[in-house]
Amino acid sequence: MRFILEHNSESGYLLIMGSGVVIGETAEVGDDVLIYMGVVLGGTALERIKRHPTVEKDVVLGSGSIVLGPITIGRGAKVGAGSVVIRSVPPEATVVGVPARIAEPQPAISAGQLDHNKLPDPMLSLVSQMLDRLSRLEEQTHAQKYAPLHRTFLQKTVPKKDEQIYSQLKQVIDPEVGIDIVKMGMVKEVIVDGANVDVNLVLTTNICPMAEYLKDQVKRKVLNVGGIEKVSVNILDEPWNWDRFKEQTQDQQST
Repeated sequence: MRFILEHNSESGYLLIMGSGVVIGETAEVGDDVLIYMGVVLGGTALERIKRHPTVEKDVVLGSGSIVLGPITIGRGAKVGAGSVVIRSVPPEATVVGVPARIAEPQPAISAGQLDHNKLPDPMLSLVSQMLDRLSRLEEQTHAQKYAPLHRTFLQKTVPKKDEQIYSQLKQVIDPEVGIDIVKMGMVKEVIVDGANVDVNLVLTTNICPMAEYLKDQVKRKVLNVGGIEKVSVNILDEPWNWDRFKEQTQDQQST
């Protein structure tokens, strides 16, 4: 179902695509606003006062998004599908989530359009930054604490290089699921050729937002292994195998 509702402005219009849209009595909607199905511009009071949102010009409201109260969605802002907005949104910002948080302060690639499958995830970005900082602090602490011990016991039994690499890779956590990439079965193979290492990864989705983050983490961790000078991380174009995750889980439980 698709229809157009003419706005009361002489210069613009309100385009509504789909059904189930609710616009409250005191809501104000600017020109050239794009509203997808299921959007609610709701109120937060029973009194006959200004209790619904003000949506400025060129705003995009994604499917199922809910905007509550006498707040303002700034000009050119974008609200991701399924988001619940309870605070005013600055102009040109993109907000997502429940409650909605600013994911991008500036418009993405093409202003005036909303790619529902390419919205950023502010919480995922925050978690990845925290994990990255924690990882760096652990590496610094480990280097300071155990460097003398490594020199003392250098001639004693040392694990094979590939075992050391896998041990390091188990410290790389996928922020989306909170599980290390080895246990997730994302590490398909590790190829050691002298001082060079190739790590082949299979991601859980072709559009994984954390691909570059994971590649950077893998490189840093593998370079911690003595004698490794170059690390190449390859993202394989093949589907992630759920059975590989179950096998890794069973192996860890048995050991």
